Amino acid sequence: MLALNPTVVDAVWQSFAAYLPKRGHTNHPLGCHRPRISDRDCFEAILFRLVTGCSWDVAGRLGKGGETTLRRRRDEWVAVDAFQHLVEEAIKAFDKVIGLDLSEVSVDGSLHKAPMGGEGTGPNPTDRGKTGWKWSIATDANGVPIGWVSEGANRNDSILLAPTLDDVKERGLLADVETLWLDRGYDSELTRTRLIERGITDAMIAKKRKRGSTTGTKHQPMGLRWPVERTNSWLSNFGQLRRNTDRFSAHRLAQFALAVALIITVKLVKWAKRWGSPAIA
Repeated sequence: MLALNPTVVDAVWQSFAAYLPKRGHTNHPLGCHRPRISDRDCFEAILFRLVTGCSWDVAGRLGKGGETTLRRRRDEWVAVDAFQHLVEEAIKAFDKVIGLDLSEVSVDGSLHKAPMGGEGTGPNPTDRGKTGWKWSIATDANGVPIGWVSEGANRNDSILLAPTLDDVKERGLLADVETLWLDRGYDSELTRTRLIERGITDAMIAKKRKRGSTTGTKHQPMGLRWPVERTNSWLSNFGQLRRNTDRFSAHRLAQFALAVALIITVKLVKWAKRWGSPAIA
């Protein structure tokens, strides 16, 4: 997976390390304590877990650090919003180097498994009512995520539209959105009201098929919704997002932010190598 390419991992780590708590060097008076696992080693183990979807124990075996150490380190980083700072930096870097294309923005949700349950989960209507979670994400015309939220799998996409757009607004990007593309699940007057309240007057919403009708809207063209569908596919390749075993929303959002930062970094690395050495494959 491109997220594990050494060039990508090194670039993400260099940015991530700047947001970690500073620690002073301490020596045990008897000189017999076990040395502290480095932040870099813990970061790589957390990355292995995100990509493969493995357990904490296996992540520690693939990298370094016991499962308790990895969880504790993850919690420390979540507490200082390190993952959130990382993804914000990644989005700004992409906008500066390549440029976000907000002329055509699309929003959609994606349902996934959450077998351990916990906060922010619910019965998945597409998986026989098994416990699951979902994210709702907005992307620019190139598929770059610009806003997202997570909720239980039983939460309707149209309900998550407003908080997703509010997340875009918090990044100062909503005012630049020209056209918004939505699928038929958002086709309602309430959706249009929410869009107007947020200053979006140009929205392409696929029409719902009328009850009892078998023609007309069954094979509607996707239009420019495909970038968000492609991004959802990229995110679903991360094993821990596809089958999440965390029990708290903050932990899921931290993983999601790291996945987004990795996707954007891959795009930036490919852009940097477009005229020179072969791009990563």
